[in-house]
Amino acid sequence: MGHQYSAVLWNRQKKIYDLVLLAGVIVYLLVFIVVSQFLRPEITEETLIIRATGSLALLMLHIILAIGPLSRLNNRFLPLLYNRRHLGVSMFVIAAVHGVFSILQFHSLGNANPLVSVFSSNLQYNSLQEFPFQTLGFFALIIFFMMAATSHDFWLANLGPKFWKTMHMLVYVAYGLIIMHVMLGIVQSEPSVLLVTLLGAGFLLIAGLHLLAGFRESKSDVEKSPNQRGYILIGQVSEIPENAAVTVVTNGEKVAIFKYDGKVSAVSNVCKHQNGPLGEGKIIDGCITCPWHGYQYLPHDGCSPPPFTEKVATYDIILEGEKVYLNPKPYPEGTEGKPAIIKSTLNQDI
Repeated sequence: MGHQYSAVLWNRQKKIYDLVLLAGVIVYLLVFIVVSQFLRPEITEETLIIRATGSLALLMLHIILAIGPLSRLNNRFLPLLYNRRHLGVSMFVIAAVHGVFSILQFHSLGNANPLVSVFSSNLQYNSLQEFPFQTLGFFALIIFFMMAATSHDFWLANLGPKFWKTMHMLVYVAYGLIIMHVMLGIVQSEPSVLLVTLLGAGFLLIAGLHLLAGFRESKSDVEKSPNQRGYILIGQVSEIPENAAVTVVTNGEKVAIFKYDGKVSAVSNVCKHQNGPLGEGKIIDGCITCPWHGYQYLPHDGCSPPPFTEKVATYDIILEGEKVYLNPKPYPEGTEGKPAIIKSTLNQDI
């Protein structure tokens, strides 16, 4: 979370995250180079760089796409999600090195401009086997560049969370382009059953994780209708984890109901930063803390602690014995609401 776009919460965990990322990149490149030179000593330095950076960028892309569904399936993966943008920017830099060296290697020796040559050297667009696969990688790299260039919160704040999130969902378009880029490249250059198998396994893994996470989430996204008195039964107080939340869908919106310090409060589930799921976060230092990037909100009024100005909608909660009821009509964002007190069992007629 940042005020006026200056980073805060640069804690030990984030530093370890980035150090592990850097170490992983270095180790992968060194191992790839050593193994490649042992198996194929005739390989040129340019080709070695192209293959090392290309394979690494592809591996990192699969990791990036797997982090989201893994975090939804198991909270243990949330630390990986916390700083995923650094992983994405690092992946773009490595993919850019791959792209630049590929263009220099294959398109810089002719009379045409290298970028023009990418699109004009092979015009077999009507042939699957001879399709100019390099153009697919080029457009995927443009998408990665756009995402990396707008990864800072400055762009998020000025473009708006909805547009920014929609734009960054183009990563799945880029992933599809990359899969076709690699598959067609393998077919045209060095057919390899092993590489095709690995690529197919990676695709099935990503698709499977997203489908599994979506299926599991859909079971909890069944919309609940209010009773005759206008309230929704959430469940028992004991079913809500301490300093955490359960979520419910009402009026097409997800609401997070938190239990903390002997109280129960409800807020919109959507974080103002990147539409992150507040209901998957925890109460830390008295604040609801988004699991994605640490944005915080006070549970009783939905306001971020000063000097931050983000606000989310709040809802009325009523306790009847051990039963928790929610008024599905939200208050305006940042409106203070009285938390429901657990220790004083309420016997209100709802």
